[in-house]
Amino acid sequence: MRVNLSIWALGLIVVLVSAPLLWLLNDARQEAADLKAKTDELQLIQKVKEEVMNELREQEFLGDRIALGIQEYIQKQQQDQVAARAEQQRLANEKINDVRRVASARDHIFGNPDATISLIEYSDFECPFCKLFHPTAKQVVEAYAGQVNWVYRHFPLQFHNPGAQKQAEASECANFLGGNDAFWKFTDAIYARTRSNGEGFPVTKLVPLATEIALDGEQFRQCLDSGRFAARVQEDIAEGTKIGVTGTPSSILLHNQTGETRLKAGVQPLAAFMADIEEMLN
Repeated sequence: MRVNLSIWALGLIVVLVSAPLLWLLNDARQEAADLKAKTDELQLIQKVKEEVMNELREQEFLGDRIALGIQEYIQKQQQDQVAARAEQQRLANEKINDVRRVASARDHIFGNPDATISLIEYSDFECPFCKLFHPTAKQVVEAYAGQVNWVYRHFPLQFHNPGAQKQAEASECANFLGGNDAFWKFTDAIYARTRSNGEGFPVTKLVPLATEIALDGEQFRQCLDSGRFAARVQEDIAEGTKIGVTGTPSSILLHNQTGETRLKAGVQPLAAFMADIEEMLN
């Protein structure tokens, strides 16, 4: 009886002692499992981060390549445009070499008729850009004290007609009745007063303008109404078209001794003309 009791007591002790150990063991196992889970989770997070970063780097690289491709395309387009403009300029320069040489008997010359360089302008009385350029051309002549003159030739644009054509004819009538000085007075007056773009100076005001600069009004009217100088204006247009003039103002610097020419298209400042003139004179 005592032996059985001892065995029972011993078993109870074992149970009492082992229970905490089992709990500790279970806790250890749980902690190990939790740690592994956390480790796995951290590894997964790290893997996801790496994949995301790789994807971002690939996208950034792709974006850089796209941006570089766009930049290269734009640069190529710009280079092509520069090359095209250079070729157009070369062809234009070749054509203007055939510009008709200045002749006092035929041309309207402002300044010294025997100047070394002529600024030959193809112009349209109704062109707003010609109106802007008109005082600049005079400044060019005045800046060179007899070395540069200004030659005015007609190039009325079709979409400014009939006004531009009739104004050109009227300036020729002024020249016919009053000479070169009358031509320039009449020309200056139109550019000073026109609002441009085809209807800037009414045809009905051309005769009064002629009388204002001391021309005979009736003779001027007869000249204008007869269309006496319509063909003369068309000759200038044909000459300009032949050498590549397409718009106004188109100016050509001509060295009257060497034949050198330089095209100056559009409204350009005095400095732009002076730079070319200096080179041509030297």
